[in-house]
Amino acid sequence: MLLAIDAGNTNIVFALVRGAEIVARWRIATDARRTADQYAVWLYQLFEIEGYAPGDVEAVIIGTVVPRALHNLEVLAEKYFKVTPLVAGRAPVEWGIELDVVEPASVGADRAINAIAAHAAHAGHKLVVDFGTATTFDWVNEHGAYKGGIIAPGINLSLDALVAAAARLPRIAIEAPESGNVMGRTTEDQMLIGIYWGYVAMVEGLIARQKAQIGAPATVIATGGLASLIARHSAVFDYIIPDLTIQGLALMYARAH
Repeated sequence: MLLAIDAGNTNIVFALVRGAEIVARWRIATDARRTADQYAVWLYQLFEIEGYAPGDVEAVIIGTVVPRALHNLEVLAEKYFKVTPLVAGRAPVEWGIELDVVEPASVGADRAINAIAAHAAHAGHKLVVDFGTATTFDWVNEHGAYKGGIIAPGINLSLDALVAAAARLPRIAIEAPESGNVMGRTTEDQMLIGIYWGYVAMVEGLIARQKAQIGAPATVIATGGLASLIARHSAVFDYIIPDLTIQGLALMYARAH
């Protein structure tokens, strides 16, 4: 099986992939100081719980936007899984798509990987919305080229900034309001309404502007933990694919073999 590792700014996802099927996935908070030994202790226990063994891993592919985390993940693959890992964007698993922007080298690995997965899944123009530490809106054209996009503060980042800057505002959990009410009667309700409905309006507005600029129909694909939360009160997404980045890593591995 393939162990696909998606290292983001907030979390690292480890997924076991058999063929085109994701058979198990685990998530841990990103910490560039975490050693290969620490990853191994954690992963070995999870493997056992799910009925797998380290020897089941035949290959490892890593996609990361956290350069400082890469070394320990490579050591993990070599020391504990006895394989030389592939790194997305590095030979022999180059992107294989055109990064049609001013500075191609600055495109985050996750965005390029998502573009690969989105183009494999859908024809025509695609808009990929990834809800992570930042929320990104990426245009992939009908030929599979990455054409650029938008970077906006993630919803939790926006909330953290609000709470940090206003001394008397409490920390609240992000959730979908029970109704369409936009007049809060408590401080907590008012904060939730402002964050949630404000974010829905931003997502809908930015996608509408991107579609207008593309000037052709575009399939909107959402990924990331908060996609389903936004979708509760918005029909802006055509598809929600939670494992889009892992799927892209698996496609890159398959293409190299």
